[in-house]
Amino acid sequence: MPGWIPRWNRLPRWGKILYAVAGVAVLVAAGLYGLPALQKPDTCHEGIEKIGGECIGVDGAGYDFGTPEISAVAKAISAENKRIAKQPHVTVAMMLPLQSDTAGLRRQMRSDLQGAYLGQRQANSGEGQVPKIRLVLANPGLNYGHQDSVVSTLLDMAESDQDNLRAVTGFNLTLDATEEAVGRLTKNGVPVLASRISGDGIANVEGEKQRFPGLARIIPTNGNAAEALANFNGERGKRNARTVLVYDTRPDAYDESLASAFRGIKETGPAGPADMPYESPGISEAGSTGSQFEQIANNICGSAADTVYFAGRTLHLRIFALTLAKQTCANRHFTLVSGSDAASLRQAMSEKDWALLRGKDGEAKVTVQYAAPAHPVAWDAELAAWSKQWKAAHDREPTANQLPQYLTEPKAALDALKDLIRTTSAAGTDLGSPPDLEDSRTMLVYDGLVTIGTALHEVQGNDAEQTPSLADVRQEWSKLQSVHRVRGTSGLICLTSGGNPYDKPVAVVELNPGQGVRGTLKFVGLGWPTGKEQPKNCVIPSGTS
Repeated sequence: MPGWIPRWNRLPRWGKILYAVAGVAVLVAAGLYGLPALQKPDTCHEGIEKIGGECIGVDGAGYDFGTPEISAVAKAISAENKRIAKQPHVTVAMMLPLQSDTAGLRRQMRSDLQGAYLGQRQANSGEGQVPKIRLVLANPGLNYGHQDSVVSTLLDMAESDQDNLRAVTGFNLTLDATEEAVGRLTKNGVPVLASRISGDGIANVEGEKQRFPGLARIIPTNGNAAEALANFNGERGKRNARTVLVYDTRPDAYDESLASAFRGIKETGPAGPADMPYESPGISEAGSTGSQFEQIANNICGSAADTVYFAGRTLHLRIFALTLAKQTCANRHFTLVSGSDAASLRQAMSEKDWALLRGKDGEAKVTVQYAAPAHPVAWDAELAAWSKQWKAAHDREPTANQLPQYLTEPKAALDALKDLIRTTSAAGTDLGSPPDLEDSRTMLVYDGLVTIGTALHEVQGNDAEQTPSLADVRQEWSKLQSVHRVRGTSGLICLTSGGNPYDKPVAVVELNPGQGVRGTLKFVGLGWPTGKEQPKNCVIPSGTS
């Protein structure tokens, strides 16, 4: 502007001196008292903020968030991101806590990220199939404590034409903070694919207004898993067995929904003891649970109960199982039945623990049974059993076309994953350790990425130039059924109008002390929430969705 004079030059000489002194005072105060306006945020890495010793934020360039166990797989994801950078692509975020002081939890993180990388590779594998997936890791901190700031970043990425975030997956714990994160993302139109949260509270109810519009799940809820367990066990708790519920009173969405599901199992046989509560201080804290369990185990020993429904986290399940095994009940064997969180139990068991469960006579005193979301031997075992039964009825082997689709298609998907693991290793790609499919984590997260990739490719069609919108992806979830079902390694994924997997099977697994130094994780069979297998082509019956 003509004739405009800077404010500094319009001050008299004494004014300039006072202005300069005031400026120096502000700088001194900033140095002494750390004024927020003049401080740079403490960072762990570019774009990753350090909050209370945790590294919080989003990264797709190979940063490991200070967890060495995931360094190799984080770099593998970064390399895949670079490989597809010049092709049409969108961003998918993998959100789960990525730091822990516990070695077992860090190994679980690695399993999750191995599944994410392998799923990304599978989704990106088709020639000319777009959009490709750029995968980023989002660390919300311990127990999702800083999810709010991470969700804010993800919402910005969803609006960014450079990032084009189109889905968020991960979510490995059913917590109030997880529910808040899923709620805020879906409320703002961001599609969420939950591969590993089983709490009934983070799910849309069929036929009702959706609490989480744009949420899809590929794992049965605790309620569905309990129904599948009850259906699988048949007469357990209905005729001769006597059951008792042991549950955690600490507010925890997973524990609460599991306890509710177990209470909902109808039993017509003799009544067992009344429910027995305990209170833990946290997911990964034992507190006084050991002494509480001593009293509960004494009471169970004094009853006729032989089956315990346990609604609690893995740490407390382990303590309870060992406490129950130490009781001196004569000639008693107990079966503990729990939910999907128990899939981590085997990793936490020591040789001493196995020996305690086994007892001095070498016989199992306690067997833990749970509904795993998947197991790598399920399809071979079930196909062998089905074929044996069919041959007995028809006096010949079944043809390939006569084999049940609900078993053959997941088997083919699992075989494809195993081939991908082999080729990845042969190519020299380091994932930190060979993927271990037994705990189901890698399989479930892999299925989640494949499901997202399927939705993206279905929406994209033949228009390689148009980036799918958030609404396109949200609306695609319910179309992934029947002809467009997803062949998952964990079973056929056919989504209802509420985004829930229809009649998704659970792998009933037993953790048995056995006779060796370490116990075995044994696949027992498949359980179906509806009591029967999925229909042909996974066509969802009328009235379900």
